[in-house]
Amino acid sequence: MKNIWVLSLPSSIFKKIKEVLASYKRVLIIARKPDKEELVRTAKICLIGMGLIGLIGFVIYSFSILFLG
Repeated sequence: MKNIWVLSLPSSIFKKIKEVLASYKRVLIIARKPDKEELVRTAKICLIGMGLIGLIGFVIYSFSILFLG
């Protein structure tokens, strides 16, 4: 059984999908596995960022409880 709806899609959609997949392929070819030092540094930066965002949220929540009741 054929999927008729696939045949009715414009070819520009398939062309765009092929272009996007080709760009993904280029990125994956260039990418490399990070060494341990880079991985630890990235993890520390992410944890500090999440901590700061959590702290800001906690402060806002605390002020809202204190002042708005």
